[in-house]
Amino acid sequence: MTIPDTPLLLITADPSHPLAHLALRYAKSVLEQTTISTDTEHNKPALNVFFYADAAHTANRLRWQSAEQANLTQEWQVLAERYQLPLAICVSTALSRGVSDDDNSTRHQLQGDNLAQGFHLVGLSELAMMMQGNCRLISF
Repeated sequence: MTIPDTPLLLITADPSHPLAHLALRYAKSVLEQTTISTDTEHNKPALNVFFYADAAHTANRLRWQSAEQANLTQEWQVLAERYQLPLAICVSTALSRGVSDDDNSTRHQLQGDNLAQGFHLVGLSELAMMMQGNCRLISF
């Protein structure tokens, strides 16, 4: 029996860009089509998500969004909670765009944190681990 490839969404688009919205719709579709959010036999997630570059803005809980536009931060949070989906953000690109968690704010002597709940700052090694094996890389 072959283990199906786990899609890896590498999101680099700013949350205001149409590609960022397309990435969310794609993730919803994959997760809704998967009856179980993980392959319990192989402990393999249904989907991996990695936010890089300008997509790090998605994890900023202080980012204001007008009422007539979809709030991608909140939509990713709902999806993550519903499907137990980890939302990994590259720590270096997040910090360079003013997005930080409490630990990094303390470490780098920043005033406060603004990482939205459900998002996690990780190193690029996390992306490398997601890419091991036969992953299907989809970039937005």
